[in-house]
Amino acid sequence: MADDRGTIVPPGVQQRFKGYDRIMGNISWLLIALVALATRIMPAQGHTDFIFLAVFCVLLFFYNVNARYGVFSRRYSQFKTFIDLVVFLTFIVAVCWYTGKLTSPFLSLLYLILMAAALTQGRRITYLMAGLAITSYVLLASADFREINYYLTHILELFPYMLIAHLGGLLADETESARKEVERLSLTDDVTGLNNMRNFFILADVQEKIAKRYGRTFVICMIDADGLKKINDRYGHLAGTELIRQMAAMIIKNIRSSDICARYGGDEFVIMFNETTKNEVAAGVERLIVDMAAGSFPFEGSMLSSTISAGLAGFPEDGSDVKTVTANADQALYASKRSGKNRLTVYHEGMAAMSSVSLDGRTDIP
Repeated sequence: MADDRGTIVPPGVQQRFKGYDRIMGNISWLLIALVALATRIMPAQGHTDFIFLAVFCVLLFFYNVNARYGVFSRRYSQFKTFIDLVVFLTFIVAVCWYTGKLTSPFLSLLYLILMAAALTQGRRITYLMAGLAITSYVLLASADFREINYYLTHILELFPYMLIAHLGGLLADETESARKEVERLSLTDDVTGLNNMRNFFILADVQEKIAKRYGRTFVICMIDADGLKKINDRYGHLAGTELIRQMAAMIIKNIRSSDICARYGGDEFVIMFNETTKNEVAAGVERLIVDMAAGSFPFEGSMLSSTISAGLAGFPEDGSDVKTVTANADQALYASKRSGKNRLTVYHEGMAAMSSVSLDGRTDIP
C-alpha cells in the first residue's frame, strides 16, 4: 500500500501506523473536549476570544473527521502522523494565544506533541518538532512587550522542551532498534540468518501475486543434506549445525539477490527463483550440488563434507500457487533421495515423466 506521498509502505509498518492513527484520533477528540470544557469553567472571556476558540475546535473537528473517517481514513504512514502533529501544534498555539498565552493552561500540551513525535517520528523529526515548539513559545512570549528581565526569565523555560526532545529522540532510537531486532528474530532463522518459513511465505505470496497478474514464472527448489545423520552420530550435533550453516552459505553464494531463500526445517532449505524457468534454474542447482560435494569445512580439527539432493518444480506448470509448487518440489527432492542422492530431480506432472539427473549426466526414472 502507498502512503500519502506515493511511497510503498510495508504491511508491518502500515499496521504500526494504523495504531498511531487511532491514537491521534483520540488525541484530537481530547483536545476539542478540553477546550470546550475550558470555555465553561475558565473566567469569562471576551466574545471575540470565544468565537475564535469555537472556530479552532470546529476546524480540528472537521480535520479529524476527514483524516479518520473520510478520504484519508485508510492511509496510514509516518507522513500522515507528522501532519497530525503539525495540526495539533498549530491548534494548541492558537488556543494558547486566546487563553492567556504563556499563562494558558494549555501551554503544557506542547510537551505532548514532543512525546508523540519521539514515539512515532524518530530523532530528526522530534528535533524539528522541538524547534517548532520553541518557536511557538517565543511567539507567545513576544505577543506582549515586557522588560528584558521577563524574557530572560522565560528563556530557562525553553530548556525542558530541548531536554524532552533530546531524551525522547534517544529513547525512540533505542525503541526502534529493539523493535527491528525483535522483527528480525521473528522473521529469520537464528542458525543460518536466512528467512524462516513464516517470512518465506510472506515474501513468496507477494511474488505469486506478481506472477499471476503479469503472467510471469517462478521456480521452487527444495534442497536437503544427504549426510547430516552420519555427521551428527560421529561428531555430535554441533557439527551438524555447522553443516547447516555451510549449506546456507553455499546457497547464498549461488543464488541471485532477487531470489528468496529460507531454512525449511532441519537440514532442508527452500529457494524461490523469480521470473525464470526450471531449465534455466537446473544448471545453477547442479553447480551448487557439485560445489557442495567437492567442498569441505573444518570442525574441531577434522575436515567434514556432505552431499546434497534437490528437487525442482515450476509455476504455473506444476501448481497454481506457491504451496502446491513447493509440495511438488519437495516430492521431487525425495525422488532424488530414493534414486541415490547427490542429484537433482525435476518434477513433472503426475511424476510419470519425472527425470533424475545425476552428477555424471545419467538420467534415471524413479
